[in-house]
Parts: sequence; C-alpha cells; structure tokens
Amino acid sequence: MKQIDKIVFGDNQFFGINHMSQEKAQQLAEKFFDINSIYKVYDYSLEAGVQAVMLNSNDRAKEICNHFRANPQKYQDIQWYPSIPYPHKYANLVAEKGIFPAINEVLFKDNSAMQVLGLMAKGGMAVMGKDAMKIMQMLIDVEMKIFKGLDVKVVFLQNIITDLILGYGIKEVFEEYCEHIRNKYKALPGLITQNMPYLLTKLKEWEIKEVVVCSSFNKIGYLMSPDLNSYIEAANNNNREEFQLMAMSTLASGAISAKEAYEFINQQKIQSVVFGASSKSHIEETVKLINFQ
Repeated sequence: MKQIDKIVFGDNQFFGINHMSQEKAQQLAEKFFDINSIYKVYDYSLEAGVQAVMLNSNDRAKEICNHFRANPQKYQDIQWYPSIPYPHKYANLVAEKGIFPAINEVLFKDNSAMQVLGLMAKGGMAVMGKDAMKIMQMLIDVEMKIFKGLDVKVVFLQNIITDLILGYGIKEVFEEYCEHIRNKYKALPGLITQNMPYLLTKLKEWEIKEVVVCSSFNKIGYLMSPDLNSYIEAANNNNREEFQLMAMSTLASGAISAKEAYEFINQQKIQSVVFGASSKSHIEETVKLINFQ
C-alpha cells in the first residue's frame, strides 16, 4: 500500500465550519467570502512545506480545483485527498424532490449529451431498476469530475455515509466502494468515521484491507466514539500495512492549544494528520509541532 502524506491541509475553515462555535464559524465564512483569500492560505501551506490537500466536494470545490489546474507549474507536486459526497447538497435535494428525482438531477445535471449517454450506457437503467451499487458508482463518478486532472492519492467517503453503512453492517457497499476507487481512480480508498475502533474491527472481519481511515483524534475525546482509550488501543494494535490512520479534529475545534494537542498526537501510532488553519502563522506553527514517528 502506498504511503499517505504525513501532513494534509484541510478545508473546514474556508467554509464556515466550526463544531464548537457558530460565531467563529460565521467569522470564518465572512473572512473567506472572497475566494482569493482561500488561494492565499493554500499558498501559505505550500510555503510551509505541506504538499497534500483534503477538499470536500462542496459548491466552491470546482472553482478551487480550477485554480490549481490553471497553475500546474506552481502546484504540480500537490497530492489530493477528495472527500465525497458533500452531504448537504444531497439532503437538500432529497428534501425538495424525493430520493430518485434527486439522484436523477445529480447524475444528469451539467453533463454534455455524450456524458449523459456514457452514464446511461454504464448504468442509467440502474436508476429505474434501483441497482444500488451501480447508482453508488455513478454518484462517485459525478463527484470526482471536480478533481479531474489532479493527482489524487486517496478518495474519502464522508463520515455521515461511512457510519450509516457501518451501523447497518453492509459489507458489500464498503467492498464495492473500495474496489471502484482502486480500479477507476488508481487511488487508495479512504473512510472518514466517528467510530474508528469499530470500523477497524469490522473491516478486519470483512477482510477489506489497504484502506485509509480518518477520524477525530484528540486528547479530550472530542467526537470520538466510544472513548479516547479505545482509539489509543486501536491505533497501538493497528497493522499499518492493512490500514493507515489519519487524525483530524486534533485541536477539538479550538478547545485544546496547538502545543498541547500535538504533544499528545505525536505519541500516537498514526500515519497522518489533517488540519485546517486560516493564517500563515498558525500553519507554520502547526507544521513545526507535528512530529510523530
């Protein structure tokens, strides 16, 4: 299994996401209303030595990816870690139109006639026949169009989807997802979760290997189910040849100082950290503090 990047730059700060403070979230949304402010922060991360980007497939992702594609010399070494799907888009569509009309709109909106024919040839009848696996593959392909032409290393499934499927114990969906990402995109399949110990247990039971698992990991157990000790134990017992572990929410949305947070993280048996920051000084500080083996 190819090794993931030790440090990955995340994007929550750009889109007004802060799980602890709505006020802070609003401040961030206002700060990055101008997309050029986002590009400037990406450049700060590049200058600090970060060569990897995690990006949710949200409404502004296409514009961001276009910027990177338009400057290939400057960004040629960047590795991409897409996170799909963007759940709010689907939730709003389903609420407005219903499940199958929503799927049809996502699949066929903004596609050329030839692309629509290609989708139909691949599995357009799946929508009528309700073939869940074909629909899943088609939805993945629509989301991944945003990242076309970029060097994709890992494709993550968002935790709201991962944990729903995990809760139902549907082995086949994880198998099909992982196989499709490997075969179609030549990338590692990634799963974001809020229950890393249980996900690892089930993946081992189902013999699904060579997966990147991303989860909250911080010293106060914020967004970590069932508890902090279970995560530490799972990481200590993990075989990194089968699963690589990426820590997110390391600062617990600002509840822990960077110095304290990474003193803890540096002691854990993980392979990567994804973090978000909105200033040059915070990016540089974080990169210097991350020093796990």
